[in-house]
Amino acid sequence: MLSLSNSLSSAYYKKTEDFFSSRNISIYFSAILKYNAHKYNVVALCVATLYRGGQTMYQGFFKRALDIFLSLLGILLLSWLFLIIIIAMKIDSRGPIFFKQKRVGKGKTHFHILKFRSMRIDTPHDMPTHMLQNADRYITRMGKFMRKTSLDELPQLFNILAGHMSIIGPRPALWNQYDLLEERDRYGANDVRPGLTGWAQINGRDELDNATKAKLDGEYVKKLSFGFDCRCFFGTIFKVLRGDGIVEGATDTTPKAEEEVGKK
Repeated sequence: MLSLSNSLSSAYYKKTEDFFSSRNISIYFSAILKYNAHKYNVVALCVATLYRGGQTMYQGFFKRALDIFLSLLGILLLSWLFLIIIIAMKIDSRGPIFFKQKRVGKGKTHFHILKFRSMRIDTPHDMPTHMLQNADRYITRMGKFMRKTSLDELPQLFNILAGHMSIIGPRPALWNQYDLLEERDRYGANDVRPGLTGWAQINGRDELDNATKAKLDGEYVKKLSFGFDCRCFFGTIFKVLRGDGIVEGATDTTPKAEEEVGKK
């Protein structure tokens, strides 16, 4: 909040705005509130939107703060579910609990995404699941349930807490999905943290080709806000409950490349 005298001219406000602009900060004044302080009328100018480097306060601060709070809360509240899933996985098949895979994060940096392993250990590692022939023979019984309900994605709460990902954002591409990464460059979608779910996921998920997916990711970047993130969040819940957009194994209509590469 900025407190300025109500006797100041519009030129002074312009000078104030130029001061912040020179420091790569844009401010917009709104909601003038008057009150008496030491017998002087003072105008409190509420800054409606504060930008730094083109980011809103939500994009630059509150989004990450919410990611930390919600991911930590989710880990604590769902610890019992983590334990049940781990026990069921061990009973169902041999192999590690977690599946790690190199993915592309914000600014095209690399990180290792975490998932509950839903496929056998002899599954081709860097092959999109929907491109596998007879994919069902690789998916474990517990894995089928986890993939249908998206419970295999829960360990990504740790990725979010660590700052590799956000709750909402474009899904992280595999490091060698050059076509998808190139398409995303056109829309600035590689410049934001990838998410646990996003706009593309509630508009097709596995059914989308790279060009369509990147375009939807670009739409998300343009509309990124608290309200739009809420829309994606609740839209994801609806999609998961319906089981929409999930493709297991190669079909005649399966896109040639997809962002959920090597999902296990």
